[in-house]
Amino acid sequence: MLFAQLFWSFFQIGLFSIGGGYAAMPLIQQQVVDQHAWLTMNQFADIMTIAEMTPGPIAINSATFVGIRVAGLPGAIVATVGCVLPSCIIVLALAFIYYHFSKLTAVQGVLQGLRPAVVAMIASAGLSLLVLALFGGRELSVGPLGLDTMAALIFAAGFLVLRRKSVNPIWIMMASGVAGVALYSIV
Repeated sequence: MLFAQLFWSFFQIGLFSIGGGYAAMPLIQQQVVDQHAWLTMNQFADIMTIAEMTPGPIAINSATFVGIRVAGLPGAIVATVGCVLPSCIIVLALAFIYYHFSKLTAVQGVLQGLRPAVVAMIASAGLSLLVLALFGGRELSVGPLGLDTMAALIFAAGFLVLRRKSVNPIWIMMASGVAGVALYSIV
């Protein structure tokens, strides 16, 4: 039963996460944290961080990590196949349709209509992770008392460096991780 739940959950994520891994984050959170409680919100944030840092698509990496956490190697395989299968089916169908109907204005209209939805899903995932990192929960605390000052400083420093310098974001992520380990081990 657990394997069927893993497969179906990540099949839905693969089916409805239009726009890539960042757009899939709210769907993954809803399935693995809210609906099935396979992970806590902190574990989810850790897995998303690891999934972003490792090579490969975020949704597939997170399916593999969640599958291993929940049901070992067989769970990882089931979750990953569940996540990939809808994409394979959809891409084959869309390639056929696009090849035959790409000149139609209706097809171009659908593609333009999807762009704002994808941006909104990415923004939602980013804000959820930002609130978790800065306030330690899924909701904003009232006032600055709930703010994790060190997390806010690390975020601000990374953001400023990204905005003012031409630095690869991976270096910023690694430096932020090192700063977090150093600063939190002192306190």
